[in-house]
Amino acid sequence: MNQRPIPLNTVPSLRSDDSDSFIDLNRLTAIAARRSRVVAVCVIVCFVLGGIYLLFATPIYTSQTQILLDDNLSKYAEEAPSPQSAQQADTQISSAVEILKSGELALQVADAEKLGENETILNPPQSMMSMLKSAVRSAIGLFGGSTPEISEEALRNARRETAAAYIQQAVTVERVSRSSVVALSYRSTDPHLAAVVTRAYANAYLTDQLNANFDATERASVWLQERLTDLRQRAQAASLEAEKFKADNGLTSARGELMSEQQLSDLNSQLIVAQADTASASARYHQFQSIIDQGTENAVNNATISSKETDNTVIQDLRTRYLAISKREQAVTQNFGADHPQAVSLRTEKTELAGQMFRELQQITASYRNEFEVAKSREASLRQSIEGVVGSNSQANRSLVDLRELEQRATALKTLYESYLGRYEEAAQQRSFPIAKARIISDAGIPTAPSSPKKTMVLALSIVLGFMVGAVIAGLQEFRERFFRLEEDVRSILGHRSLGYLPLIGKKTNTLWHKTRDRLSKETKQEPDKVKVEPETDIPLTRMTRIAVEAPRSAFAETLRNAKLASDVVLQGRPNRVIGVVSALPGEGKSTIAANFAGLLAASGKRTLLIDADLRNPAISKMISPPPKTGLLEAVLGESEWSAGLRVDPHTRLAILPIAPRQHIYHTNELLASQGMQTLIANARNAFDYVIVDLAPLAPVIDAKAFSPFADGFLMVIEWGKTPYRLVRDVLHSDPQFNAKILGVVLNKTDMDELGKYSDFGAAEKYRKNYESYYIEEPLRGAR
Repeated sequence: MNQRPIPLNTVPSLRSDDSDSFIDLNRLTAIAARRSRVVAVCVIVCFVLGGIYLLFATPIYTSQTQILLDDNLSKYAEEAPSPQSAQQADTQISSAVEILKSGELALQVADAEKLGENETILNPPQSMMSMLKSAVRSAIGLFGGSTPEISEEALRNARRETAAAYIQQAVTVERVSRSSVVALSYRSTDPHLAAVVTRAYANAYLTDQLNANFDATERASVWLQERLTDLRQRAQAASLEAEKFKADNGLTSARGELMSEQQLSDLNSQLIVAQADTASASARYHQFQSIIDQGTENAVNNATISSKETDNTVIQDLRTRYLAISKREQAVTQNFGADHPQAVSLRTEKTELAGQMFRELQQITASYRNEFEVAKSREASLRQSIEGVVGSNSQANRSLVDLRELEQRATALKTLYESYLGRYEEAAQQRSFPIAKARIISDAGIPTAPSSPKKTMVLALSIVLGFMVGAVIAGLQEFRERFFRLEEDVRSILGHRSLGYLPLIGKKTNTLWHKTRDRLSKETKQEPDKVKVEPETDIPLTRMTRIAVEAPRSAFAETLRNAKLASDVVLQGRPNRVIGVVSALPGEGKSTIAANFAGLLAASGKRTLLIDADLRNPAISKMISPPPKTGLLEAVLGESEWSAGLRVDPHTRLAILPIAPRQHIYHTNELLASQGMQTLIANARNAFDYVIVDLAPLAPVIDAKAFSPFADGFLMVIEWGKTPYRLVRDVLHSDPQFNAKILGVVLNKTDMDELGKYSDFGAAEKYRKNYESYYIEEPLRGAR
């Protein structure tokens, strides 16, 4: 059976196993039993090699010292430094490690201990490989002619640099955990020499720190001295320039302000007071004037207005009398009538009082009007004075701006001079306190036992290594399968549905050949002996593209029908479908599958167009004879109509858009993603039910990914037993959008006889022969 009935909208996750255990112990035990001799041989060989290594290895002694980097050592000679962050502390320690590893410090150690004359360092024990290299170089030197004579001084420097290089290689410097301690160790075949070099390294580092601090302070002091001289001269010149400008422009001042500014300030203060007086006088005047304008009767009624600045007792007395007479009049009128002589007399008296009150209000209003006029005159006079002062002070203000600029420049130079002077004094003080910010907390001792090689560890590692090598070899023999073999591999590794197996071409038997001849005899109504069926094992490529059409009841055609069903279910609701056919590597048979798939669709009555879009290797176009003159490229570039390049198969009515031969085709991915291709696909959707596009492989080029926006889905072709699953998985997972459009995977070139050997017991592949009778296998089996 070539395809399994699985739901097309879901993909089963993992293959079910009869065993519930996570690890198949039976299988592991069988593997161990089969490969035990290999593992044992590897263990013995590694153990012997470890013994040989211990026999010939030179013992190495290691001496170690520890140096503490502590900024508090110089706190009494310097100002309190700002607290360091963790990153700054890490940077400081890393810098110290690199200084200890430097070649300059190695030269200082070599000079201090005269290591250029130490034969233990200059001629260390050599390994077998080093001795072989030395012998080869010596042999070559015999035939190289005479060497130029070297002076004694050059030879001494060469020995010195060689010793420094050797000790630099043997030194190890590392930070101790997350502390400020640096551990320095030196390896040598001489334990006494290891201790001497380690101590010399620590002392050289402390001396280097002192020298570095002193040199840096000395250079800073010289530079600061030069800057102080320049700044002092510039500050004096700026101050003199400001004073000269002030004298030339008559910018006299008192209490820090110009005289004209003080005068203007006083006038502004007086103007503010005058404006307030004018506003107050205007309010009083207009208040009383509004009362007068209301007439005598209304003025009497409003005569109770009070003012804090005016004595209105007369008006208050008149109003009190007026109100008393009004009450008496009302009482007489109510008791005796309005015509009573006493009522008439009271009304007359009331009228006289009202006239007196009105005249009094007129006098007060006149006095307020005079005050208002005086206030207005004083305000106008002050405004005129201010305008005069402002006009005379404008020139002084412009000059004052320039003066302030000169004074600011002089002040800035003075401040900068004082800052540099403080730094100079600080540098001079630091120069007199040469204190290193490091100290030795663990002195280097003479080692009593070699640090390497460690016999017990070497032998134990040899045994472990033997087991590991044996396990690796056994694992490689057992697990060298890294290819797609089963449909379950497709589902579990790629997460896509498997559409079935396509049998391998060329494996046919005489029985199949006879079955094919008998079927053709029935179809053509001819004698079996007259039906011509060549039992060829190599099928021409043009016939390979028609397998599904010529053998419609074969397993090959059934798998392609399953692919059509999957695409119809996934792409349901789309009347016109564009499906690309891709593979990971060249030679997996995608072009043959695309041609057969398109032919099957066309034979079923669907309007189908097959586009050869593999611009770099147009396999389908090469089948067409004679070669086309126009095709896909001309249609995309707008050089001709796309329909002009179509070729139609007379048997299936399959339309083919090939690629016309060209000398050079560049930027194929841009052509497939261009507007011209989009227009072509849109036109093809309108004219056909299915558009099958043969695209380039995914691994070497990106043409298929460039075409992805125009396709509804893709059929993935994988060669059975040849294509690595990691390659296919990485190619698909690198582009999630492309991966989401995969409709299914077809395993091509499947050896149906070997298929059952890779499946588990109870899997469908084990029972393939039980349902071979449902297929009529023609001689054409599979696709290349």
